[in-house]
Amino acid sequence: MSPVTRTFLLFIFFLSASSISAQENANAILNKVYSKIQKAKDYSVNIHVKVDMPFIRMMPIDAKVYSKQKDKFKVESKSIAIVPRQGFDQASKMLADTNSFSTIIQGKEMIGTTQAIIINIIPNADTSDLILGKLWVDTKQNIILKSQLTTKSNGTILTEYVYGTQIAFGLPDKMTFTVDVKKFKIPKSVAADINNKPKEEDKTKDNKKGQIFIILTNYQINKGIPDSIFKK
Repeated sequence: MSPVTRTFLLFIFFLSASSISAQENANAILNKVYSKIQKAKDYSVNIHVKVDMPFIRMMPIDAKVYSKQKDKFKVESKSIAIVPRQGFDQASKMLADTNSFSTIIQGKEMIGTTQAIIINIIPNADTSDLILGKLWVDTKQNIILKSQLTTKSNGTILTEYVYGTQIAFGLPDKMTFTVDVKKFKIPKSVAADINNKPKEEDKTKDNKKGQIFIILTNYQINKGIPDSIFKK
């Protein structure tokens, strides 16, 4: 992102944020979210993955996710699982260093019955994979309800979160990803048909977008996960 483009975005976001109370500081809000996420030093969780993408035929898959601070992440499955890592630890990695980006409160929006604060995130360096981020934050629970991350590697990924059993750790029970099929990195073994002619049942679909639905159960939090798990 060029300095001119970044300055323009900051200017536009500043104008749109003018009606928000000056007491609502974006960095302060994100710091509270990060503090909540950091309570889970490590965790494992069972996931059920369903993929709805044009030209891709996959049965629902069961897998297990392991995550550990800092920056350790693994998906263990007997089958190939399409799991966007961004939704699991991108927020934690991004919020770990608030000096690496600029934040601006854009406004407020109702998500279901919850009023969320919308925070725009612009990286300070062109070397970042992130081009632009947007987070919808529940400031009462200090959780991210929705995120939209535009990256160089995977295009734009919209993630929606539903919380329940582990809201105290900021960990969701359900996640829905909406991705740009042409830009999102899909394992080669399941992406063979993505550039082929669409099948009859896909012709009426929006072939630019796909969705990944994940249900998370049986969390094991702060039980201790050996580093060897991530080396296998």
